[in-house]
Amino acid sequence: MARVTTNYRCTECGWSSIKWVGRCGECQAWGTVVDQAETVGLASRSVTPVKISDARSARPITEIGAESVAHWPSGIAEFDRVLGGGIVPGAAILLSGEPGVGKSTLLLEVASRAAATGQRVLYVSAEESVSQVRLRAQRTNALQPTLYLAAETDLATILGQIDQVDPQLVIVDSVQTVSSSMSDGLAGGPSQVKEVASTLIRVSKDRNLPVLLVGHVTKDGSIAGPRLLEHLVDVVLQFEGDRQTALRFVRAHKNRFGPTDEVGCFEMTGDGIAEVADPSGLFLSRARLPVSGTCVTIAVEGRRALPVEVQALIVKSGAPQPRRVVNGVDGSRVAMLLAVLERRAGMKLSEVDVYVSTVGGIRVTEPGADLAIALAIASAFADKAFPITQAAVGEISLAGEVRSASSAKQRITEARRLGFTTFIDSEAVHLREALRQAFASSTVERVDVPQF
Repeated sequence: MARVTTNYRCTECGWSSIKWVGRCGECQAWGTVVDQAETVGLASRSVTPVKISDARSARPITEIGAESVAHWPSGIAEFDRVLGGGIVPGAAILLSGEPGVGKSTLLLEVASRAAATGQRVLYVSAEESVSQVRLRAQRTNALQPTLYLAAETDLATILGQIDQVDPQLVIVDSVQTVSSSMSDGLAGGPSQVKEVASTLIRVSKDRNLPVLLVGHVTKDGSIAGPRLLEHLVDVVLQFEGDRQTALRFVRAHKNRFGPTDEVGCFEMTGDGIAEVADPSGLFLSRARLPVSGTCVTIAVEGRRALPVEVQALIVKSGAPQPRRVVNGVDGSRVAMLLAVLERRAGMKLSEVDVYVSTVGGIRVTEPGADLAIALAIASAFADKAFPITQAAVGEISLAGEVRSASSAKQRITEARRLGFTTFIDSEAVHLREALRQAFASSTVERVDVPQF
């Protein structure tokens, strides 16, 4: 006889424990360890082999033709850039983002552009009524006769809508609010999300039908629900942006049909969302005169080079522990650069408050921005401004060496196109030499040039 034992398993990563714990010991997720009864015994079921037909038999890889994946454009160039050229038939795409960032507005625009080409699009709203979606579509001028709306939260009803409409594109907003009668638990739970996503993806593959799923995020910015959801879909997109500003970004964290290093730029307006084809001037301040504590770097996002202005502010600290506040850059990277500046360049930064931020809300994480961050901090420390036509790109090591960044030729070309005449990069082999070059080209003298 088989015996039934109680086992506790994490719904995120599958880690098991003989007793219940509040936090998973493998993925460190809270509240994901649940009671799961497992049947342990000698009895086991054997799997009967299936006879394979000639059409499905395995063939040598050299005899299989290489068929290119066909993309069809969505009508939004920035969205297609991130996807790798457009939407692939039969692809399952997951779009995640914080509440209120504009996910529904973006996908409604995608649905409208696709419907404008004559394709039937089914937009399933599980969070809003059809009248609410219709009002937003009227405001954003997204009304199309081949765009079908349905407000459903039951998976079986959604599948019935797909059979009735027979669309070429399906959008479900959102996957965490849809439930299935074939699974236990409330909508948004791990079991429900797995069942709903697996069924929709299976329908997508069987019908060669692209499906766009909206996913909620947790407090730390990760996609809510089980990690299996990210493995099931073909593309995982992240919709980023501060609700206090109009600028939005779409990044690909996973893409089976294209690159994952592209970024799409959008701007939220009163008439909906508009794509920004040339965002070169969005991340630069409008100051006409040089200001201390600023430096421009040329960041590369995919195949696009973007000028980003880094600003730094240094204030005398009155607290035992000086503050380190960053926005748009990596805090640990800034802490390392502060240590390098103090040790290799002789700047006493351990007794001052340091604030570092980027202009326009963009987030720069690549090491190529190290030199611009260091120069901005040095400019704020010396209270001496650099020319507005100066840019800097380079990675800084703990020894103070300036290393070259990737795509150097593309960065220089973009800098020249935007009017930057002075470009400080890895030719300055050490941070002290880069500081000398930067301050030597300074035109606004408020204090003596520091000796590095």
